[in-house]
Amino acid sequence: MPGDPHRSDRRPRLVVFTRVYPNAVQPNLGLFVRERMRRVAGHLDLVVVAPAPWFPFQGLLGRLSPHSRPPLPPRSEQQDGITVYHPRFFCVPGVLKWTDGFFLALGSLRLLRRLRREFRFDLIDAHFVYPDGVAARWLARWLRCPYTITLRGSLTRFAGSALHRRQINRALSAAARVFSVADSLRQDAIAWGQAPGHVQVVGNGADLARFRPEDRAAARQRLGLPQEGRFLVSVGGLTERKGFHRVIATLPELLHTQPDLHLVIAGGATPEGNNEAELREQVRTLGLEARVWFLGQVAPDDLRFVYSAGDVFVLATRFEGWANVFLEASACGLPIVTTRVGGNAEVVNSDQVGIVVPYGDHDALRGALKEALERDWDRKAILAHARENAWETRIPQLVAAFEQIVAPDRAAAPGAARSG
Repeated sequence: MPGDPHRSDRRPRLVVFTRVYPNAVQPNLGLFVRERMRRVAGHLDLVVVAPAPWFPFQGLLGRLSPHSRPPLPPRSEQQDGITVYHPRFFCVPGVLKWTDGFFLALGSLRLLRRLRREFRFDLIDAHFVYPDGVAARWLARWLRCPYTITLRGSLTRFAGSALHRRQINRALSAAARVFSVADSLRQDAIAWGQAPGHVQVVGNGADLARFRPEDRAAARQRLGLPQEGRFLVSVGGLTERKGFHRVIATLPELLHTQPDLHLVIAGGATPEGNNEAELREQVRTLGLEARVWFLGQVAPDDLRFVYSAGDVFVLATRFEGWANVFLEASACGLPIVTTRVGGNAEVVNSDQVGIVVPYGDHDALRGALKEALERDWDRKAILAHARENAWETRIPQLVAAFEQIVAPDRAAAPGAARSG
């Protein structure tokens, strides 16, 4: 009968499970997850479960450290026609982090039991391996369904913790499929003992409808920037990992050959932290107040004006999985300078697109920025790179994988999928 949830020919139904997803309180949180999954929603039925950390003294914590634990989002909301749930889970700030996976699962269980009955989802799709992937393993066992994990961050940061590593290995091994946004992360998983065929690379993509070149003069005027001069642009959360301080440190030397040079930084506080005060102090100490522009958080729909105002995009980051900002910059016609860490060289994979330098090498970074500012770049080649990496090239791979995972379970027992 039409709409029968027991029919094996209906579209697979997913629960996207991640702590990192935009919400009414943090609209820029996890945009890369939303961009990926809202496109999957055009092919498969899904809801999002994005749990929020909770602690009994959270109000006091927020006053003592404003950016460590933002206010709680609403219990549910609608985004682009997708229902997003925000159950609460117990999370002690800063300590007992090896328990986060279990408490994340426990805090989400009641909601997922209801969704299992009412929405009849077939698969849990977790993003980030810890604690999300570990929690997905618990939930899949309790609810008797398969799950997937998408690797988006480094595994090596857990290498020194036996408690974390054991949980992560179990979660990766029991997953129906492990996706990775970059081959560097796939190689990390293989080094941890995962079979090569168990881990599939599906990179992030460029949103060509949102990111496109705008008139440079109009973009600078819109942002309140000077019309004259060369501009480096950097976008990301204001944390040490993103390396804004490394770029700022190159400016005094670059100004000798580029006397009209400016740096624009778009970004704000994140759950990782906020080092804006340190960056502003560095700027003051170096006498660069008239050269460095802090724009704060910029709405996604306005970021193309930030890129379009610049001449070169730079991100001197300590680690990235697959940074969407590179494809966003390419879609706006900007060449890129970045560090050889994580998946950066997989995105900036040609000298027609940008320059990749060793991490932590100040002289190499300064030299690459100087070269990028002086080189006559082929903007058509940069835009072509963005088109080749559009989301439309990624989503069919994901949809096919989800359908393949769910099909055997439906054939065996429509009402009781494989256990994690």
